[in-house]
Amino acid sequence: MIHTRVILLVLLVLLFSGCGGGGADVQTTTTNTTMGQELMDLNDSFNKGILTEKEYKNAKENIMDRYDR
Repeated sequence: MIHTRVILLVLLVLLFSGCGGGGADVQTTTTNTTMGQELMDLNDSFNKGILTEKEYKNAKENIMDRYDR
């Protein structure tokens, strides 16, 4: 009888151990571009007038920093 209670208790613990948290959305972002592609896209945006020279230089610096030059 004690053996049955222990098994039941273990099963209940295992059943409810997966519950907890809930509702938390975990999101990850993966980028599959190269530094060269990012710089070409940035240059295109600058040439089209989408970015100012200051925005272009800052963005270029950020890209180069991310790739550790």
